Amino acid sequence: MKADTNLLNQPLALTNGSVLRNRLAKASMSETLGTYDNRPTLGLIELYRRWAASGLGLIITGNVMIDRRALGEPGNVVIEDERDLPLLQQWAKAATDQGAAIWAQLNHPGKQSAKGLNERNIAPSAVPFREDMAALFETPREATVVEIQDIIGRFGRTAAVCKKAGFSGVEIHAAHGYLLNQFLSPHHNRREDEWGGTPEKRRRFVLAVYAEIRRQVGDDFAVAIKLNSADFQRGGFTEEESMETIRALVEAGIDLIEISGGTYEDPAMSGALHVPKKSSTAAREAYFLEFAAKVRASLDVPLMVTGGFRSAAGMNDALRSGALDVVGLARLLAIDPDAPSALLQGRDSEQRVRPIVTGIKPVDRMGVMEVLWYTRQLKRIAKGGEPKPHEGGLSAFLKSVLAGGWGTYRTRRLRARS
Repeated sequence: MKADTNLLNQPLALTNGSVLRNRLAKASMSETLGTYDNRPTLGLIELYRRWAASGLGLIITGNVMIDRRALGEPGNVVIEDERDLPLLQQWAKAATDQGAAIWAQLNHPGKQSAKGLNERNIAPSAVPFREDMAALFETPREATVVEIQDIIGRFGRTAAVCKKAGFSGVEIHAAHGYLLNQFLSPHHNRREDEWGGTPEKRRRFVLAVYAEIRRQVGDDFAVAIKLNSADFQRGGFTEEESMETIRALVEAGIDLIEISGGTYEDPAMSGALHVPKKSSTAAREAYFLEFAAKVRASLDVPLMVTGGFRSAAGMNDALRSGALDVVGLARLLAIDPDAPSALLQGRDSEQRVRPIVTGIKPVDRMGVMEVLWYTRQLKRIAKGGEPKPHEGGLSAFLKSVLAGGWGTYRTRRLRARS
């Protein structure tokens, strides 16, 4: 494929006035490269400099948490104030100095945080995880209205610090079973007050977070959102509710919507549940392209789809269909951080994303290795090394469990001293 016919090379103008230099984006992945007291590190700068050098148009960070009391994993970066502004500026410049836009993904885990990491986990309602996951995740406490208002304000403050640090924008994480997704889901949100009880009230929290961020950063700063097409969970967030949420966000002025799907309990975002029913669907590489086409048919908003893309031809076919504007890549960039350079020239990466299994059925069912194994590859790149695409799943799992246990202990100890 010639570079001049490769749709990946086309720039994209967003409604806030910014322009992405091409249609390739690095989607969010869990890095856990922060310190155990949740501050950014030089490893993040090295990793993002490597990705920016590959030619990506947009780079979205891993989880940036808005509250030190609400971590998703040990080693999360937390931004509550300007204490780490110099390092945050270096992180942003690692991308922008090479022409890439960089958006910080802002998140609150809600109930989706491993047992013992936080002093307590809150959620819209006190709904436990399914039985086989109860040993890993505690039943959360229902959030109070005061706590809900505090969280909304924290999203805004974190976004404002990111803007001051030189990030090109922020992405609100409202997918994959985290807090904002929990508020949207009738399974997790069983409230009967102004924050739940109907689809309109369940999406009130997401809209309030967006409004507060926009109030604090202004109209010239990119604000995007990552949203599930559906939760793929009985009684969860449906495609119909997702479409109505997208409609409300478009009316509110969102700059871009990234479409994904699934939760920790049903990890469709990793492909674990993506079994196409039609041959025409199977021929498409992207997991959520069909839903994106439905959105595009009724709404005018830049769309990014992440999950399942394998080839330059498949990415171009998706762009040519008009169903999306930005191709999101994640796992491929953990095993081949230079892949965008080839894709922008119309060539495929020599690496292929493969299922990561341990042989331990409960672990493999959760899809947890789609986080743990790839996180180990990112840490290698952050140290100036190369990933190990053929690392075994079981050994990576055992090493990750040991590291995670130590990280949880260190995080709790440091919090107790502060």
